Amino acid sequence: MSKLELIALDGPSGAGKSTTARRVAEALGWDYLDTGAMYRTVALAIQRAGLSLGDPKVAEVAGRALLEQRGTRNFLDGEDVSEAIRTPEITKFVSPMSADPAIRDVLVAQQRKLGQRGRWVVDGRDIGTVVFPDACCKVYLIATVEARASRRWRELEAKGSKLTLAEVQADLAQRDHQDSTRAVAPLRKADDAWELDNGHLNIHETVEQIVLHHRAHA
Repeated sequence: MSKLELIALDGPSGAGKSTTARRVAEALGWDYLDTGAMYRTVALAIQRAGLSLGDPKVAEVAGRALLEQRGTRNFLDGEDVSEAIRTPEITKFVSPMSADPAIRDVLVAQQRKLGQRGRWVVDGRDIGTVVFPDACCKVYLIATVEARASRRWRELEAKGSKLTLAEVQADLAQRDHQDSTRAVAPLRKADDAWELDNGHLNIHETVEQIVLHHRAHA
């Protein structure tokens, strides 16, 4: 199988995948594909349609939704929903929703179609194992749940959130369990992925290590 010019960045929630992927893309002059935002946007479309998981119409809604990424902004049917898809309600809904096989089929097909031109940095939970198994570079970004919770809590606090550190840690632990035990495309490290623990690294150090790793193996 020929390798696709694409960096697949996987790992658990709160490991800093999205910010890292954006910065790596900038450093390489590539584009960043936010697959997590695609799932969040579909989750918003499903909620707005008044549907719940298990409803046979959710796949229809997912397939009909027009998803666009313009720079760092996300659009649903032409509407900028970049803030709307980051609410706690969507966050709680998106993990179980992303395990729905019908929804995954729709979004994975879209992601693969976009990715075939190459020169993408893509983050998620099954990018290197399922979506782009032929990626030229696979990175599995990890950190302890305590380190991830502390980082996420500080981010939320800066935005005015009243959640406690314990609540954030419990939520991350629950999402880890859901993502790693789901029947469809569970969170796991690809056999050929490079594992990077960034629990004690800042964003600049994390990006630098990934860029160096990619260039050394390109």
